[in-house]
Amino acid sequence: METRPVHFARLQQEESHGFDRKTIDYIHTAAQRGLYEIRGLGAKSKLPHFDDLVFLGASLSRYPLEGYREKCTTKTVLGTRFATKPIELDIPITIAGMSFGALSANVKEALGRAATATGTSTTTGDGGMTQEERLSSKMLVYQCLPSRYGFNPDDVRRADAIEVVIGQGAKPGGGGMLLGQKVNPRVASMRTLPAGVDQRSACRHPDWTGPDDLAIKIQELRELTDWEKPIYVKVAATRTFNDVKLAVHAGADVVVIDGMQGGTAATQTCFIENVGIPTLAAVRQAVDALDDLNMKGKVQLIVSGGIRTGADVAKALALGADAVSIGQGVLMALGCNSDTYYQNGALHPAEAEYAALNTAPGYCHHCHTGKCPVGVTTQDEVLEKRLEPEEGARRVRNYLKTLNMELTTIARACGKQNVHHLEPEDLVALTIEAAAMARVPLAGTNWIPGQPG
Repeated sequence: METRPVHFARLQQEESHGFDRKTIDYIHTAAQRGLYEIRGLGAKSKLPHFDDLVFLGASLSRYPLEGYREKCTTKTVLGTRFATKPIELDIPITIAGMSFGALSANVKEALGRAATATGTSTTTGDGGMTQEERLSSKMLVYQCLPSRYGFNPDDVRRADAIEVVIGQGAKPGGGGMLLGQKVNPRVASMRTLPAGVDQRSACRHPDWTGPDDLAIKIQELRELTDWEKPIYVKVAATRTFNDVKLAVHAGADVVVIDGMQGGTAATQTCFIENVGIPTLAAVRQAVDALDDLNMKGKVQLIVSGGIRTGADVAKALALGADAVSIGQGVLMALGCNSDTYYQNGALHPAEAEYAALNTAPGYCHHCHTGKCPVGVTTQDEVLEKRLEPEEGARRVRNYLKTLNMELTTIARACGKQNVHHLEPEDLVALTIEAAAMARVPLAGTNWIPGQPG
């Protein structure tokens, strides 16, 4: 009796690399609906990341610091170039801009409380400033976005810094989205738009077309605030070297670089996964741009996009950042993707709500739907009560405190009395890609791919 060859039987079960089950499912869905997918959070593809770097701790050739007896400074000052009132932070870890609309008012208050308790800043996001976050935040950065939704000159004066947003790492070249199910009457009134209708932001500012116009806008903001407040310029990580140089030429006190691992409340999946460059690659390009202009130390650099741990913070600082900004990590600290939520002094299960979204804790990216099972990314009157400001603030405060402890632990292990003394020489890479992007040697060698010699 004839039998098929063994290799043919294996071929019957072998998945195509180009047309795997995920790709086939995408094509089937596109063919049935004729629509692209919109979702929240960040890229799910495996990309070169800070995980691909490790520190060279001190031993004989370096002298480590004793953690229980020797201090390691974390003070960070932002906006020293032109502002008469720079921002002074206790830690080099800030909370990124996330809008009221994307997040509930309770969450905005919780973030303000946590930032104040840890001596750092939080940021408004699209849609304007809420009274809750201004009252709870000792240091609040006010964003000026292309949409100008909720933009108010009086709120600009009430802020401690202004961030002009050119682009976001999750969607470079694209505008923001807030789907109608999250546009309740309060959100709508702040944005001067109809309730219950999808709100799409412009992809570029309406009153300028290039860096010369940006310089005029920065000058306007300085005059509006009597030259007191630092002006940040936030760009998505794409053509980073040139973008940073242009931002500096336009007069920025601080440049914020947002890598493609950054998150979003809602945008097309094709944006999230295919536009922009990894944060790891963007950091060194941004530092090169500042060095090229002789502005390192005069213009501060904030890095965001996929920062999760104290080790990530330490690596970003070692590569040349002055501070980091965290969004998705903060959402997780609040309880995003947790299987329980805390309400009225007790924990409650949330599995049923996840099941209703056809997802599960650890997989949920339904920030855009407004049906967040734990009350973080929602405007629903019932769901938003699942995030109580006091409890949310406690969790985020603990998270930021932990990150700072990890950061100083690593800095001491490298013999540094100040976290800002970490440097590329303290790092090596575990992969050729990370070595080339971060421009540090491959571990166990002195070889930096792509560098002469």
